[in-house]
Amino acid sequence: MTAQHDLDDEMLTVDDLALVTGTTVRTCRYYATLGLLPPPVRRGRVAYYDTRHRSRLDLIKALQDHGFTLSAIERYLARVPVDASPETLAMQRAILTSWSPEPTEELSLRQLETRAGRPLGDDVLDHLLASGSLERRGDRYAVLPGFDVALEILELDIPVEGILAATEAIQRHTEALAEELTEIFRHQVLRPYREARHSDLDDARFESTMSRLRQLTLEAIVSGFQRASNQVISRSFLRD
Repeated sequence: MTAQHDLDDEMLTVDDLALVTGTTVRTCRYYATLGLLPPPVRRGRVAYYDTRHRSRLDLIKALQDHGFTLSAIERYLARVPVDASPETLAMQRAILTSWSPEPTEELSLRQLETRAGRPLGDDVLDHLLASGSLERRGDRYAVLPGFDVALEILELDIPVEGILAATEAIQRHTEALAEELTEIFRHQVLRPYREARHSDLDDARFESTMSRLRQLTLEAIVSGFQRASNQVISRSFLRD
């Protein structure tokens, strides 16, 4: 039986904390020096961590998976009260996890060309960078969501200028839609849930609901766009 079980079932040594969160002892201590984790509870010469520390580490991992840099994570957590409950932290992690994109790949130019299955000249790279589906990071490239779609579109017999204009329109309107939906979710879903009392089982169900909500929201957006496109085309034909 480990030492922390003699004290409290929720108390963890730094080794145990690293084990249950899938990180390393060195990383846990580094995050603590940055102020990302609250100070541990000391009993004698041993430092112990509880569910608050574990929840913060889980939230940090979710933020990293979401593309946050370490400095951005510092700014984000600076707005989170040190005494925030594990349930509050788990709620934020659940929301981030449900909307996290696939992990970003960082590739050399040769690896990128292998992934694309074709040579990528400077003009193609410039268009991919402009489309937001590729990001230059030093001498490597970060492959972002939409890379495969952007690559296929560039192969169509369509003027590049038109492709970029359409990409800008999509980004502009999807960002506005995301902001509006986020506000609706924050005020009409998240706030009422936080204000009510819930069990651990309720929180687990809510996390599952967030994942399902992501899928249904994306399907609704696609369906809504198809419906709007059909209406615009129909009106266009009637005018002609």
